[in-house]
Amino acid sequence: MEELLSIKMRPNKLSDVIGQSHLIGENKILSNLINNKKLFSMILYGKPGIGKTSIAMAIVNELGVRYRMLNAVINNKKDFDTVVNEAKMYNGLVLIMDEIHRMNKDKQDLLLPVLESGLITLIGMTTSNPYHSINPAIRSRCQLFKLEELSDDDIKLAIDRASNSEYLEGIIIDDDAYDYIVGMAKNDLRYAYNLLEVAYFASSDKHITVDSLINICNKPNIFHDKDQDGYYDLLSAFQKSIRGSDVHAALYYLARLIEGDELDSICRRMAVIVYEDIGLANPSLGPKVMAAINSALMLGFPEARIPLSAVVIEMALSPKSNSAEAAIDRALDIISKTNSGNVPNHIKNGNPEYKYPHDYKNSYVKQQYLPDNVKNVKIYYPKKNKNEKLLKEVMDKLSEY
Repeated sequence: MEELLSIKMRPNKLSDVIGQSHLIGENKILSNLINNKKLFSMILYGKPGIGKTSIAMAIVNELGVRYRMLNAVINNKKDFDTVVNEAKMYNGLVLIMDEIHRMNKDKQDLLLPVLESGLITLIGMTTSNPYHSINPAIRSRCQLFKLEELSDDDIKLAIDRASNSEYLEGIIIDDDAYDYIVGMAKNDLRYAYNLLEVAYFASSDKHITVDSLINICNKPNIFHDKDQDGYYDLLSAFQKSIRGSDVHAALYYLARLIEGDELDSICRRMAVIVYEDIGLANPSLGPKVMAAINSALMLGFPEARIPLSAVVIEMALSPKSNSAEAAIDRALDIISKTNSGNVPNHIKNGNPEYKYPHDYKNSYVKQQYLPDNVKNVKIYYPKKNKNEKLLKEVMDKLSEY
Protein backbone atom coordinates (compact mmCIF):
# COMPACT_ATOMS: atom_id res chain seq x y z
CA MET A 1 0.00 0.00 0.00
CA GLU A 2 1.39 3.39 -1.02
CA GLU A 3 2.35 5.81 1.73
CA LEU A 4 0.33 8.97 2.27
CA LEU A 5 1.72 12.32 1.19
CA SER A 6 2.06 13.38 4.83
CA ILE A 7 4.49 10.49 5.35
CA LYS A 8 6.34 10.99 2.06
CA MET A 9 6.93 14.67 2.90
CA ARG A 10 8.28 13.89 6.37
CA PRO A 11 11.70 15.60 6.75
CA ASN A 12 14.88 13.59 7.27
CA LYS A 13 16.65 16.33 9.20
CA LEU A 14 15.61 18.92 11.76
CA SER A 15 16.46 21.87 9.55
CA ASP A 16 13.72 20.78 7.15
CA VAL A 17 11.01 20.70 9.84
CA ILE A 18 8.38 23.38 9.27
CA GLY A 19 7.71 25.66 12.23
CA GLN A 20 8.88 25.16 15.85
CA SER A 21 11.54 27.86 15.57
CA HIS A 22 11.69 28.05 19.38
CA LEU A 23 13.20 24.54 19.40
CA ILE A 24 14.85 24.22 15.99
CA GLY A 25 17.43 26.49 14.38
CA GLU A 26 20.71 28.16 15.19
CA ASN A 27 21.55 27.80 18.88
CA LYS A 28 18.14 26.25 19.66
CA ILE A 29 17.92 23.32 22.05
CA LEU A 30 16.97 20.45 19.74
CA SER A 31 19.37 21.55 17.04
CA ASN A 32 22.16 21.83 19.60
CA LEU A 33 21.46 18.31 20.85
CA ILE A 34 21.86 17.01 17.30
CA ASN A 35 25.04 19.03 16.76
CA ASN A 36 26.46 17.65 20.01
CA LYS A 37 25.39 14.09 19.13
CA LYS A 38 23.53 13.79 22.42
CA LEU A 39 19.99 12.69 23.13
CA PHE A 40 17.95 12.67 26.32
CA SER A 41 14.50 11.23 26.96
CA MET A 42 11.85 13.76 26.03
CA ILE A 43 8.13 14.24 25.53
CA LEU A 44 6.89 16.31 22.60
CA TYR A 45 3.37 17.60 23.12
CA GLY A 46 0.99 19.73 21.13
CA LYS A 47 -1.97 19.60 18.77
CA PRO A 48 -2.22 17.10 15.91
CA GLY A 49 -0.37 17.73 12.68
CA ILE A 50 2.21 20.20 13.97
CA GLY A 51 5.33 18.04 13.68
CA LYS A 52 5.76 15.75 16.68
CA THR A 53 6.45 12.63 14.64
CA SER A 54 8.47 14.59 12.08
CA ILE A 55 10.77 15.92 14.78
CA ALA A 56 11.16 12.49 16.40
CA MET A 57 12.03 10.86 13.09
CA ALA A 58 14.41 13.66 12.08
CA ILE A 59 16.26 13.29 15.40
CA VAL A 60 16.87 9.54 15.07
CA ASN A 61 17.73 9.86 11.36
CA GLU A 62 20.30 12.59 11.92
CA LEU A 63 21.87 10.83 14.87
CA GLY A 64 21.82 7.49 13.06
CA VAL A 65 20.65 5.65 16.17
CA ARG A 66 18.75 2.39 16.42
CA TYR A 67 15.10 3.04 17.16
CA ARG A 68 11.68 1.42 17.40
CA MET A 69 8.21 2.96 17.24
CA LEU A 70 5.28 1.95 19.45
CA ASN A 71 1.82 3.26 20.17
CA ALA A 72 0.82 3.13 23.84
CA VAL A 73 -2.71 2.04 22.90
CA ILE A 74 -2.26 -0.23 19.90
CA ASN A 75 0.87 -2.10 20.99
CA ASN A 76 0.53 -4.63 23.80
CA LYS A 77 2.83 -5.59 26.65
CA LYS A 78 4.48 -8.25 24.52
CA ASP A 79 5.53 -5.58 22.01
CA PHE A 80 7.03 -3.56 24.85
CA ASP A 81 8.88 -6.68 26.09
CA THR A 82 10.34 -7.16 22.62
CA VAL A 83 11.64 -3.58 22.54
CA VAL A 84 13.20 -3.92 25.99
CA ASN A 85 14.89 -7.18 25.03
CA GLU A 86 16.20 -5.61 21.82
CA ALA A 87 17.56 -2.69 23.83
CA LYS A 88 19.42 -5.15 26.06
CA MET A 89 20.76 -7.01 23.03
CA TYR A 90 22.14 -3.85 21.39
CA ASN A 91 23.02 -2.05 24.62
CA GLY A 92 20.44 0.66 24.09
CA LEU A 93 17.96 2.08 21.61
CA VAL A 94 15.54 4.97 21.16
CA LEU A 95 11.84 4.26 21.66
CA ILE A 96 9.48 6.62 19.84
CA MET A 97 6.10 6.26 21.50
CA ASP A 98 2.89 7.83 20.29
CA GLU A 99 -0.05 8.56 22.62
CA ILE A 100 2.21 8.12 25.61
CA HIS A 101 -0.44 9.57 27.93
CA ARG A 102 -2.48 6.38 27.43
CA MET A 103 0.21 3.98 28.59
CA ASN A 104 -1.21 1.61 31.21
CA LYS A 105 0.43 0.54 34.46
CA ASP A 106 1.87 -2.75 33.15
CA LYS A 107 3.69 -0.96 30.36
CA GLN A 108 4.85 1.80 32.71
CA ASP A 109 6.25 -0.77 35.15
CA LEU A 110 8.18 -2.35 32.29
CA LEU A 111 9.49 0.94 30.93
CA LEU A 112 10.48 2.75 34.13
CA PRO A 113 13.58 0.69 35.09
CA VAL A 114 15.07 0.78 31.57
CA LEU A 115 14.46 4.53 31.39
CA GLU A 116 16.13 4.91 34.76
CA SER A 117 19.15 2.87 33.66
CA GLY A 118 19.43 4.68 30.33
CA LEU A 119 19.01 1.47 28.36
CA ILE A 120 16.07 3.08 26.52
CA THR A 121 15.92 6.73 25.50
CA LEU A 122 12.29 7.74 25.13
CA ILE A 123 10.79 10.20 22.67
CA GLY A 124 7.16 10.35 23.74
CA MET A 125 4.49 12.12 21.73
CA THR A 126 1.08 13.29 22.87
CA THR A 127 -1.64 15.80 22.11
CA SER A 128 -2.42 15.90 25.83
CA ASN A 129 -0.82 18.15 28.42
CA PRO A 130 1.84 15.94 30.06
CA TYR A 131 1.66 17.88 33.32
CA HIS A 132 -1.90 16.60 33.72
CA SER A 133 -1.99 13.30 31.88
CA ILE A 134 1.35 11.50 32.13
CA ASN A 135 2.51 9.44 35.08
CA PRO A 136 4.82 11.66 37.21
CA ALA A 137 7.43 8.87 37.39
CA ILE A 138 7.68 8.85 33.58
CA ARG A 139 7.43 12.63 33.32
CA SER A 140 10.24 13.25 35.81
CA ARG A 141 12.63 11.23 33.63
CA CYS A 142 11.93 13.26 30.50
CA GLN A 143 12.44 16.76 29.20
CA LEU A 144 9.12 18.28 28.14
CA PHE A 145 8.91 20.30 24.92
CA LYS A 146 5.73 22.02 23.85
CA LEU A 147 5.23 22.36 20.10
CA GLU A 148 3.51 25.52 18.95
CA GLU A 149 0.69 25.73 16.43
CA LEU A 150 1.79 26.23 12.85
CA SER A 151 1.00 29.56 11.22
CA ASP A 152 -0.89 30.01 7.95
CA ASP A 153 2.45 30.83 6.31
CA ASP A 154 3.87 27.54 7.63
CA ILE A 155 1.01 25.60 6.02
CA LYS A 156 1.46 27.50 2.73
CA LEU A 157 5.20 26.73 2.78
CA ALA A 158 4.41 23.04 3.24
CA ILE A 159 1.91 23.09 0.37
CA ASP A 160 4.58 24.77 -1.81
CA ARG A 161 7.09 22.07 -0.96
CA ALA A 162 4.60 19.32 -1.70
CA SER A 163 3.47 20.87 -4.98
CA ASN A 164 7.08 21.07 -6.13
CA SER A 165 7.87 17.51 -5.09
CA GLU A 166 7.99 14.37 -7.21
CA TYR A 167 4.86 13.11 -5.48
CA LEU A 168 2.46 15.65 -7.06
CA GLU A 169 3.91 15.94 -10.53
CA GLY A 170 2.14 18.44 -12.79
CA ILE A 171 -0.08 19.87 -10.07
CA ILE A 172 -1.61 23.34 -10.53
CA ILE A 173 -3.07 25.11 -7.51
CA ASP A 174 -5.14 28.30 -7.78
CA ASP A 175 -4.23 31.05 -5.32
CA ASP A 176 -7.63 30.95 -3.66
CA ALA A 177 -7.32 27.16 -3.40
CA TYR A 178 -4.17 27.69 -1.31
CA ASP A 179 -6.18 29.87 1.05
CA TYR A 180 -9.02 27.36 1.16
CA ILE A 181 -6.71 24.50 2.17
CA VAL A 182 -5.12 26.67 4.86
CA GLY A 183 -8.54 27.67 6.19
CA MET A 184 -9.83 24.10 6.25
CA ALA A 185 -6.66 22.70 7.85
CA LYS A 186 -6.80 25.02 10.89
CA ASN A 187 -3.01 24.75 11.43
CA ASP A 188 -2.96 20.94 11.07
CA LEU A 189 -0.29 20.16 8.45
CA ARG A 190 -1.24 16.50 8.16
CA TYR A 191 -4.81 17.51 7.36
CA ALA A 192 -3.58 19.97 4.72
CA TYR A 193 -1.40 17.33 3.07
CA ASN A 194 -4.25 14.81 3.03
CA LEU A 195 -6.72 17.30 1.52
CA LEU A 196 -4.20 18.32 -1.11
CA GLU A 197 -3.43 14.71 -2.01
CA VAL A 198 -7.08 13.69 -2.34
CA ALA A 199 -7.79 16.76 -4.51
CA TYR A 200 -4.81 15.92 -6.74
CA PHE A 201 -5.81 12.33 -7.40
CA ALA A 202 -9.53 13.14 -7.59
CA SER A 203 -9.00 15.60 -10.47
CA SER A 204 -8.81 14.73 -14.13
CA ASP A 205 -6.30 17.45 -15.00
CA LYS A 206 -4.36 17.84 -11.69
CA HIS A 207 -5.73 21.38 -11.41
CA ILE A 208 -6.78 22.23 -7.84
CA THR A 209 -9.56 24.82 -7.57
CA VAL A 210 -11.73 25.96 -4.70
CA ASP A 211 -14.72 24.23 -6.31
CA SER A 212 -12.88 20.93 -6.47
CA LEU A 213 -11.85 21.29 -2.83
CA ILE A 214 -15.40 22.14 -1.72
CA ASN A 215 -16.62 18.93 -3.33
CA ILE A 216 -14.15 17.02 -1.16
CA CYS A 217 -14.35 19.01 2.08
CA ASN A 218 -16.67 21.82 3.13
CA LYS A 219 -16.24 21.49 6.87
CA PRO A 220 -13.16 22.86 8.69
CA ASN A 221 -10.87 20.66 10.71
CA ILE A 222 -11.72 21.61 14.30
CA PHE A 223 -9.62 19.81 16.87
CA HIS A 224 -11.53 18.77 19.95
CA ASP A 225 -10.89 15.08 20.46
CA LYS A 226 -12.71 14.04 23.63
CA ASP A 227 -9.55 12.44 25.00
CA GLN A 228 -7.33 15.43 24.33
CA ASP A 229 -6.68 18.97 25.44
CA GLY A 230 -8.28 20.69 22.44
CA TYR A 231 -11.70 19.40 23.37
CA TYR A 232 -11.37 20.54 26.98
CA ASP A 233 -9.90 23.86 25.87
CA LEU A 234 -13.09 24.57 23.92
CA LEU A 235 -15.31 23.67 26.87
CA SER A 236 -13.11 25.79 29.14
CA ALA A 237 -13.31 28.75 26.76
CA PHE A 238 -17.09 28.33 26.54
CA GLN A 239 -17.47 28.42 30.33
CA LYS A 240 -15.00 31.26 30.87
CA SER A 241 -16.72 33.39 28.23
CA ILE A 242 -20.06 32.98 30.01
CA ARG A 243 -18.41 33.60 33.39
CA GLY A 244 -16.77 36.72 31.96
CA SER A 245 -20.12 37.98 30.58
CA ASP A 246 -18.82 38.07 27.00
CA VAL A 247 -21.96 37.05 25.13
CA HIS A 248 -20.27 37.17 21.72
CA ALA A 249 -17.45 34.83 22.76
CA ALA A 250 -19.92 32.53 24.51
CA LEU A 251 -21.94 32.17 21.31
CA TYR A 252 -18.79 31.70 19.25
CA TYR A 253 -17.57 28.79 21.40
CA LEU A 254 -21.08 27.37 21.52
CA ALA A 255 -21.01 27.36 17.71
CA ARG A 256 -17.59 25.62 17.72
CA LEU A 257 -19.00 22.90 19.94
CA ILE A 258 -22.16 22.63 17.83
CA GLU A 259 -19.98 22.26 14.74
CA GLY A 260 -18.31 19.33 16.47
CA ASP A 261 -21.70 17.77 17.25
CA GLU A 262 -21.00 17.92 21.00
CA LEU A 263 -24.59 18.20 22.26
CA ASP A 264 -24.11 16.07 25.38
CA SER A 265 -20.96 17.94 26.39
CA ILE A 266 -22.60 21.33 25.84
CA CYS A 267 -25.55 20.34 28.02
CA ARG A 268 -23.39 18.95 30.82
CA ARG A 269 -21.19 22.03 30.88
CA MET A 270 -24.18 24.41 30.89
CA ALA A 271 -25.68 22.52 33.83
CA VAL A 272 -22.44 23.16 35.73
CA ILE A 273 -22.06 26.79 34.68
CA VAL A 274 -25.52 27.89 35.78
CA TYR A 275 -24.84 26.76 39.36
CA GLU A 276 -21.08 27.34 39.54
CA ASP A 277 -20.85 30.80 37.99
CA ILE A 278 -24.36 32.25 38.20
CA GLY A 279 -25.69 30.43 41.23
CA LEU A 280 -27.45 32.51 43.85
CA ALA A 281 -27.14 35.74 41.87
CA ASN A 282 -29.94 34.48 39.62
CA PRO A 283 -31.37 31.24 41.07
CA SER A 284 -34.37 31.25 38.70
CA LEU A 285 -32.01 30.67 35.77
CA GLY A 286 -31.19 27.11 36.86
CA PRO A 287 -34.63 25.70 35.93
CA LYS A 288 -34.57 27.71 32.67
CA VAL A 289 -31.24 26.19 31.70
CA MET A 290 -32.45 22.69 32.53
CA ALA A 291 -35.58 23.28 30.44
CA ALA A 292 -33.42 24.42 27.51
CA ILE A 293 -31.17 21.39 27.94
CA ASN A 294 -34.17 19.04 27.90
CA SER A 295 -35.51 20.75 24.78
CA ALA A 296 -32.15 20.53 23.06
CA LEU A 297 -31.74 16.84 23.87
CA MET A 298 -35.28 16.14 22.66
CA LEU A 299 -34.81 18.09 19.42
CA GLY A 300 -31.25 17.17 18.52
CA PHE A 301 -29.24 19.16 15.99
CA PRO A 302 -29.81 21.31 14.02
CA GLU A 303 -32.88 22.58 15.94
CA ALA A 304 -31.16 22.18 19.33
CA ARG A 305 -29.01 25.20 18.53
CA ILE A 306 -32.05 27.49 19.04
CA PRO A 307 -32.86 26.83 22.74
CA LEU A 308 -29.13 26.57 23.46
CA SER A 309 -28.45 29.97 21.91
CA ALA A 310 -31.32 31.62 23.78
CA VAL A 311 -30.27 30.38 27.18
CA VAL A 312 -26.52 30.94 26.62
CA ILE A 313 -27.24 34.60 25.85
CA GLU A 314 -29.17 34.90 29.12
CA MET A 315 -26.45 33.07 31.05
CA ALA A 316 -23.71 35.32 29.69
CA LEU A 317 -25.61 38.51 30.54
CA SER A 318 -26.87 37.32 33.94
CA PRO A 319 -25.37 38.60 37.19
CA LYS A 320 -22.74 36.19 38.48
CA SER A 321 -21.95 34.64 41.84
CA ASN A 322 -19.81 31.69 42.91
CA SER A 323 -20.73 32.02 46.59
CA ALA A 324 -22.51 28.64 46.69
CA GLU A 325 -19.49 26.82 45.23
CA ALA A 326 -17.14 28.72 47.54
CA ALA A 327 -19.32 27.83 50.53
CA ILE A 328 -19.35 24.07 49.93
CA ASP A 329 -15.62 24.10 49.15
CA ARG A 330 -15.03 25.98 52.39
CA ALA A 331 -17.06 23.36 54.28
CA LEU A 332 -15.12 20.51 52.65
CA ASP A 333 -11.85 22.24 53.51
CA ILE A 334 -12.88 22.57 57.15
CA ILE A 335 -13.77 18.88 57.28
CA SER A 336 -10.45 17.86 55.72
CA LYS A 337 -8.43 19.94 58.19
CA THR A 338 -10.28 19.31 61.45
CA ASN A 339 -11.46 16.29 63.35
CA SER A 340 -15.06 15.43 62.63
CA GLY A 341 -16.90 16.60 65.72
CA ASN A 342 -19.81 14.82 67.26
CA VAL A 343 -23.29 15.81 66.23
CA PRO A 344 -24.81 17.73 69.20
CA ASN A 345 -26.91 15.40 71.33
CA HIS A 346 -30.10 17.44 71.05
CA ILE A 347 -30.28 17.05 67.25
CA LYS A 348 -29.47 13.36 67.21
CA ASN A 349 -32.22 11.11 66.01
CA GLY A 350 -35.12 10.86 68.48
CA ASN A 351 -33.62 13.09 71.18
CA PRO A 352 -36.42 14.69 73.25
CA GLU A 353 -34.34 17.85 73.87
CA TYR A 354 -34.60 18.84 70.22
CA LYS A 355 -36.50 22.09 69.69
CA TYR A 356 -38.87 21.76 66.74
CA PRO A 357 -38.64 25.13 64.91
CA HIS A 358 -42.21 25.03 63.62
CA ASP A 359 -43.45 25.16 67.21
CA TYR A 360 -41.94 28.63 67.59
CA LYS A 361 -42.68 32.09 66.24
CA ASN A 362 -41.65 32.51 62.58
CA SER A 363 -40.67 28.81 62.59
CA TYR A 364 -37.32 29.64 64.13
CA VAL A 365 -35.67 28.89 67.47
CA LYS A 366 -32.01 29.40 68.28
CA GLN A 367 -30.11 26.22 69.03
CA GLN A 368 -26.71 24.74 68.21
CA TYR A 369 -26.47 22.60 65.09
CA LEU A 370 -22.71 22.40 64.43
CA PRO A 371 -20.33 20.17 66.45
CA ASP A 372 -18.64 21.91 69.40
CA ASN A 373 -15.21 22.08 67.72
CA VAL A 374 -16.55 24.13 64.79
CA LYS A 375 -19.64 25.69 66.33
CA ASN A 376 -18.61 29.27 65.50
CA VAL A 377 -17.42 28.69 61.96
CA LYS A 378 -18.84 30.81 59.12
CA ILE A 379 -19.13 29.09 55.76
CA TYR A 380 -21.50 31.04 53.51
CA TYR A 381 -20.57 34.63 52.63
CA PRO A 382 -23.18 36.25 50.36
CA LYS A 383 -22.09 38.47 47.51
CA LYS A 384 -23.55 41.90 46.78
CA ASN A 385 -26.00 41.03 44.02
CA LYS A 386 -29.70 41.73 44.37
CA ASN A 387 -30.77 38.23 45.39
CA GLU A 388 -27.97 37.59 47.87
CA LYS A 389 -28.56 40.94 49.53
CA LEU A 390 -31.97 39.56 50.46
CA LEU A 391 -30.39 36.36 51.75
CA LYS A 392 -27.97 38.43 53.85
CA GLU A 393 -30.89 40.33 55.36
CA VAL A 394 -32.41 37.02 56.46
CA MET A 395 -29.09 35.88 57.94
CA ASP A 396 -28.65 39.17 59.79
CA LYS A 397 -32.17 39.03 61.20
CA LEU A 398 -31.70 35.44 62.41
CA SER A 399 -28.44 36.38 64.11
CA GLU A 400 -30.30 38.93 66.22
CA TYR A 401 -32.37 36.29 68.02
